[in-house]
Amino acid sequence: MVLAVRLQPLYISKKKEFMPNYHSGGRRNGRPHRAGVRSFSPKPVRNNKRGAYIHPSKFINKAVAPAEEIPYVATHSFTDFPFSPSLQHNIDLKGYVAPSAIQDQAIPYIIDGKDVIGLANTGTGKTAAFILPIIERISGITLKPTVLIMAPTRELAQQINDEFRAFSTGLGLYSAICVGGSNIDRQIRDLRRRPNVIIGTPGRLKDLLKRGELQLKNISFLVLDEADRMLDMGFINDIRTIVSATPENRQTLFFSATITPTIRELVQEFLREPVEIQTRTAETSEHVEQDVIEAASKDEKLEKLTNMLSDEEFSKVLVFGETKYGVQRLSDQLEKSGFKSVAIHGNKSQSQRQRALKSFKDNEAQIMVATDVAARGLDIPNVSHVINFDQPATYEDYVHRIGRTGRGGASGKAYTFIAPRH
Repeated sequence: MVLAVRLQPLYISKKKEFMPNYHSGGRRNGRPHRAGVRSFSPKPVRNNKRGAYIHPSKFINKAVAPAEEIPYVATHSFTDFPFSPSLQHNIDLKGYVAPSAIQDQAIPYIIDGKDVIGLANTGTGKTAAFILPIIERISGITLKPTVLIMAPTRELAQQINDEFRAFSTGLGLYSAICVGGSNIDRQIRDLRRRPNVIIGTPGRLKDLLKRGELQLKNISFLVLDEADRMLDMGFINDIRTIVSATPENRQTLFFSATITPTIRELVQEFLREPVEIQTRTAETSEHVEQDVIEAASKDEKLEKLTNMLSDEEFSKVLVFGETKYGVQRLSDQLEKSGFKSVAIHGNKSQSQRQRALKSFKDNEAQIMVATDVAARGLDIPNVSHVINFDQPATYEDYVHRIGRTGRGGASGKAYTFIAPRH
């Protein structure tokens, strides 16, 4: 039986219209200008070799004023939850007073030992929704390790680890992070110290399990964060292998932006009478202005991109590419053109990726060129523009990409390069 807890949506949205205006890619007074309204060509434009066709109209949306926000009214404050004084002190230091929707609804069930399916957007506080009650419940437990948290990317795993460390300060709880791109010998040493919490990506966790270094017999809490993204990335078999090594009587927490048939199958397989909490709202904000730019070749795309980036309006820009090699090459080309650019992709070591991400977050770099590894799970503030240099494989990927701008009610713009339609 699945108990459903559904919340009032946080925003009331007006129906939007697609505005079929296209950029010619030209410049006028230092800015991209409109080429006028054109009719759509019936000739299909393939978005990339591996993905399904996405009609250009999907990449166009005339921005409207942000929809009127209906503030979520929490039924609890953080002091209402049965947290220890030490944990509450750490919560206070973070400035937390009223919980977000997912925190307000999920924490009581997790404290009560229930399995939970949490459907929530990135950036809504879901990490704290499971970290806080887990910290409370494992305090004083001598069995180690006790908690296993799986995330799709190294960056998200690191963010979860950072939150755990902040909330567990002074509580004598320790974590180990196990992700690809980092020294596995160091991770093995960390595991041999028997941390309370293990946070990692499925591929590296499976490797450590096969080596006999990952011991999961005492796991009481299993968390799958961004479960839909892990399945998109092909981790389903790794996940099954890892979960099968944990005790059946564990508490399982499952967080995802969407529930697909495959995820429903995993829910039936991994969870016992879960409570389903739905706080998800639409990712694509109406106040993110979306448009397309036509370019016939990579050279023309690069020329138009560099012209755009020269405009001071493009203050903090996330550029998406399809391949690791292509992303690095584009970032290098932008650097040669005088822009401060960093790249983030799977061929980078974890430390290189962390440095690149920090440089972009701290505004030391104007541009971050990335593969889809950065499309989910990362909270990067104040991104002014998202540019799809290469089109995404699916429309869902597009939604997650442009969701990096226009956050927190701010305005944002997204541009997607397409082939000429005539």
